[in-house]
Amino acid sequence: MEVDPSPSPPSSRPPPLPGYFDPESSGRREEYRRYRKRMSSSNVSPLLGSSLSKSSEARLLYDGGSIPRRPNAGLLLEDIKQEAQDYSNLEGLDGSRMFSSAKRRASLDGGSASDAAYSSGRQAARQTLKPVKMEDDMYVPHEGETSFTMFASLLDSAIQGLMPFPDVILQFERTCRNASDSIRSAATGKLRVVEDKLMQQKAQLLLDEAASWSLLWCLYGKGNEDLSEELFVPPTTSHQEACRFVAVDLTAQLCLRIVLWLEGLASEALDLEKKVRGSHVGSYLPSSGVWHRTQRYLKRNNNDSTIVKHVDFDAPTREGAQLLPDDKKQDELLLEDIWTLLRAGRLEEASELCRSAGQAWRAATLCPFGGIDMFPSLDALLRNGKSRTLQAIELESGIGRQWRLWKWASYCASEKIAEQDGGCYEMAVYALQCSNLKRVLPICMDWESACWAMARSWLDVQVDLVLSQYQTSRPDGRQLDDDMNGAQNSVGPESWPYHVLDQQPRNITALLQNLHSSDFVHENVSRACREQHRQIEMNLMSGDIAHLLDLLWSWLSPAEEDQNTARPLDDPEMIRFGAHVVLVLRYIFSDEIEDELEEKLVTVGDLIINLYVRYLFSEDQEELVGVYASQLQRDLCINLFVEMMELRLNSSLHTMYKLFLSAVEYLPFSSGDASKASFEEIIERVLSRSRQTKPSKYDEDFSDVAHQHHLQSLQKAMVIQWLCFTPPPSIPDFQMITGKLLIRALMHSNTLFREFSLISMRRVPELPAGPHKLLAILAEPLKQKENLISPEDQEVSDNLQEFEDWHEYYSLDATYRNWLKVEMQNAAVSPDMLSAEENDQAVAAAKETLELAFLLLKKDERPWLDAVESSPFEPSQPIFLELHACAMLCLPSGECMLPDATSCTALTSALYSTANEEDVLHRQLKVDVQVSSRDPCCIEVALRCLAAEGDGYGLHEASDGGLLAAIMAAGFKGELSRFQPGVSMAISRLDAWYSDGNGSVESTAAYIIRGLCRRCCLPETILRSMQPATVTGIPDFREGMLDI
Repeated sequence: MEVDPSPSPPSSRPPPLPGYFDPESSGRREEYRRYRKRMSSSNVSPLLGSSLSKSSEARLLYDGGSIPRRPNAGLLLEDIKQEAQDYSNLEGLDGSRMFSSAKRRASLDGGSASDAAYSSGRQAARQTLKPVKMEDDMYVPHEGETSFTMFASLLDSAIQGLMPFPDVILQFERTCRNASDSIRSAATGKLRVVEDKLMQQKAQLLLDEAASWSLLWCLYGKGNEDLSEELFVPPTTSHQEACRFVAVDLTAQLCLRIVLWLEGLASEALDLEKKVRGSHVGSYLPSSGVWHRTQRYLKRNNNDSTIVKHVDFDAPTREGAQLLPDDKKQDELLLEDIWTLLRAGRLEEASELCRSAGQAWRAATLCPFGGIDMFPSLDALLRNGKSRTLQAIELESGIGRQWRLWKWASYCASEKIAEQDGGCYEMAVYALQCSNLKRVLPICMDWESACWAMARSWLDVQVDLVLSQYQTSRPDGRQLDDDMNGAQNSVGPESWPYHVLDQQPRNITALLQNLHSSDFVHENVSRACREQHRQIEMNLMSGDIAHLLDLLWSWLSPAEEDQNTARPLDDPEMIRFGAHVVLVLRYIFSDEIEDELEEKLVTVGDLIINLYVRYLFSEDQEELVGVYASQLQRDLCINLFVEMMELRLNSSLHTMYKLFLSAVEYLPFSSGDASKASFEEIIERVLSRSRQTKPSKYDEDFSDVAHQHHLQSLQKAMVIQWLCFTPPPSIPDFQMITGKLLIRALMHSNTLFREFSLISMRRVPELPAGPHKLLAILAEPLKQKENLISPEDQEVSDNLQEFEDWHEYYSLDATYRNWLKVEMQNAAVSPDMLSAEENDQAVAAAKETLELAFLLLKKDERPWLDAVESSPFEPSQPIFLELHACAMLCLPSGECMLPDATSCTALTSALYSTANEEDVLHRQLKVDVQVSSRDPCCIEVALRCLAAEGDGYGLHEASDGGLLAAIMAAGFKGELSRFQPGVSMAISRLDAWYSDGNGSVESTAAYIIRGLCRRCCLPETILRSMQPATVTGIPDFREGMLDI
């Protein structure tokens, strides 16, 4: 049972993290705290990831280093078999097998090693946490690792406190992008058309998920940006005032974050396109935008009135004429690329593109006031530095005046281009500068672009309304709300931004509604609103987390009647996403959350997490289930682990051990918190359920009932394996937990031995599977008992002694059955044909059986299975004794007799008749026999009587189990005078306890069951011993039996 783990540095957890929100930084709070304070002013933090890969286990045989040790002999044997199978596959040196085996070995070795910055302390069945690089060098999954493994590893690091949850969200996004890139690169040119299309769709879904994680970080993970006063150089400017407003206004901050999120997605898409296709937006020859063809045309002929007469940039608008088609097309392509760069938030690149194309004038229209970035964000404020250009301009004209003039000019340009049926991208570029949505939305062909245009336009108008207060001509006291709802008759720059107010949404709900049904958006945009991740993102924007949870569960919940054909019933990626969203939101909102949302996160969230755990379990990812199951509520967590352990009971030891580690590492061994599950509770539930009668499918003639019950005894025995695994040394109180598990294994095995002894009395050569399986499982753990448990504890000592008694009994049982097998084989052959060696073998087996029988029966110091026990109750307390059994009625032939109401009544009367009238009256004996509700072939027998001196009170010295054991023994042996002759009870489950007058259990009464076993096993042992003595004629047997 020892574990010799590979050396690794001890893990130390950092101190508790400070809160994410500084209450002094802002006096306003939004529902659920959408924007929260970061731990530091930098967005860079030590990000870690870990791999829970199943391939991390070391190889068994010698590989030039040391031979790793396994925590269980069964695991060791399985490793040897697997290694031998691998080597047996190397038939000669024929390439394919060598390569496949070497590849498999490389995957099992876990790949290349890397230094770990932290250790999770959970390295027993998987690798320690690997460091995750920052930003461009974010963690890339190793070959063979799945996104499920990566997500579990990252979440585990966050739960342990090794990584802030906002950084985990970024890591989730990067993991999805890396997985998408891997799928795209793997599918390129290697698959058929249909398969390639499916893989591309899967890659796109991962990108959609990455976008949702990115939005979640922007809205709920990204910290508030503190505007240091050092950034503001008096006198104040319109850009500084705009940044101040956006930093404190929640609606403007929401718009800003949505805009930055969508621009970030577009920028990522540009980088991906450059990486995949090798193309680059804005790759133009120098001076490609100076209209060379029109210039050459004008030099040759200028009589065409539809062609401009001059080539300055105002000529098309001023003259109402056009460029030559080739120049116009080139201009439109240039403007399309400028629009693409602006859409990605790359204003500087767009300006540089204009200058490189020979249109420096256009760059000036994008970045007025000397190239200053007027976007109201901290990044723009930092890029602008302490430039005095805007201050100088506004000192002369006033704050915001030039701003309004620029907006007004852009508005007029966009409208003029629209009137002249100019280029759509040129119109959109200028309409974007002035929030003229009706001129921007026609070129927004996708959901992201339309949402970005609306949010950007709404943000700019909010800023413009604030800056309009600095106009000297405006009457004092005008409210912004009135401005939003009012109409202005003036059409000049002084009335800006009222020209575009009616195009803007009034709130985030209106913005999202416009995406669904606005007359301006393209049908592709409205259609995209029905996509899963678009719905998720819109719920995140609106802050409706409760509806988001309901939406996820409506997609994922299994339903018998489902009218929604678009629901992903079998979408593991969506199940994974939903589970991680729930867990991330729980931790982000842990300190500040409304009761209604908290209840929703618990109820609906647990359903989603439970579904994901079941999916991982179905995919044989047992090592991952503990990360998620440990986050469930107590009852659900216990029931889930119990179900998984029962389903894996017949699996390989490696599979069982992975599930064992998932439970013991991620759950406390024993919990003082009533709301949290513990490993101890799970094990107790598994042990209890294993002893329950399982409904079985019998043959029509019920001829296999006895066989099915013997198989159930094997399943009962195998449950002990969960108690015999060695926990990893990294968990707290490793030695204490290992010792407790061994003690519990002893106690439960003794309980099973008592039951097995009463169902395996038939004198046949076949060994009873249950007890000998128990002995085989416990053989190795008990070798370490001196190091794990203290025999000074009376309870431990009693259980050890009882185990030794049962070990001795079943050793005799195995020897007797071996003699019986030899004797039956010899009996099938004529005595004349038997050799001397065969006769000697039978005599030797008989002698060994008799020797073991005498040792068991003639124990001088302590009788076998001593049932002496002191009662914990005083005679002054009214205490009852109860004995409950589940049994099968057996005919003398060994076949099962189906019980019915008549036989149960007759058996009840027969059991009463075994006790005298005095005991029935004075001890209030009650007998109840009913057909089992679980198994129609079994009966449930319940005996109850009042405790008496020596039987429930004081010291029980008779070691016979008292009154209840005597009654049950008569039924077991088939010695009931008023019941069918020869019909006995094969008992499969026994429980005895003390109870009060109301029937409440006070404590167990093991002496009753031990006494019952003595009443049944010792006579059977004597009868069995007579067989070899009689057959072989061994002398002195009669004298020995008389002495006993």
